[in-house]
Amino acid sequence: MTDQLDLNHLRTFLAVYRSGSFTGAAQLLGLSQPTVTTQMRALERQTGRELFERGPRGVVPTAVADELATRIAPPLDALAGVAGPDPAADGRRVPVHLAGPAELLCTRALPALAPLVADGVRLRVTPGLTDPLLDELRAGRHDLVIATTRPRGRTLTAVPLTDEEFVLVAAPVWADALKERLAVEGPAVLHPVPLVSYAEDLPIARRYWRHVFGRRLSCPAALTVPDLRGVLAAVEAGAGFTVLPRYLCLDQLARGTLVPLHEPEDPPINTGFLVQRPGAGDNPDVGRVRDLLLRAARGW
Repeated sequence: MTDQLDLNHLRTFLAVYRSGSFTGAAQLLGLSQPTVTTQMRALERQTGRELFERGPRGVVPTAVADELATRIAPPLDALAGVAGPDPAADGRRVPVHLAGPAELLCTRALPALAPLVADGVRLRVTPGLTDPLLDELRAGRHDLVIATTRPRGRTLTAVPLTDEEFVLVAAPVWADALKERLAVEGPAVLHPVPLVSYAEDLPIARRYWRHVFGRRLSCPAALTVPDLRGVLAAVEAGAGFTVLPRYLCLDQLARGTLVPLHEPEDPPINTGFLVQRPGAGDNPDVGRVRDLLLRAARGW
């Protein structure tokens, strides 16, 4: 599909895809917004397919755009590496696109990166789930992704970032009645209690049950919130029980507003990885963000 396509149009397309807007692409490339619009219309005519849909905060790539970006990003990034870094036309630094779990980004990564932002580094942060974010990383949408699993294949560079320990918790109103019974009777005593989770398939809780109790979790979620900070708030308020990364609820555990229901000698641990797309190293600020995250994570 791309053999006869104009190289400048493809570069502009990739800039729109990565920045999420025609305006952002124009700033990165030193073009006017009408020029970017004209080039994208020409590319859509050549491909015969719509590439972007306009949204309230920019443009949203179609499935065709995702496929095109996946195909052209590696060779264009390699070409850019040979030609040298392409600074922003107005002299400003090219933004670093970082993605990962919302709660880890907000509670750990962004505070650690604040000195770089103060020093002039530009960041664009996207929260999300690991699998879609890694697909977008391969397509060139992000420079770095904090992933909860190691990516498959050899196209992405991944290094261990941090280990998170999972803890089974509830507010005191539930813990007072359940903790001793759980130790004696086992996890069945929790089945009548509302379970709060960030997803319908209960990935963290299911893993905890397999690792700690050696059995399958059979109770459904009473409340799902697609952000672990929301899960934390609901459980702290007395909604029921959940399994959380310990780092996220350290303050609540210290204050006693959350209580660990069970403290196994071998709690489940999950390793997070910092994943970088090929070609992202052409922007020196990507390296600065990566290195600072790796240093900061030693204290997490």
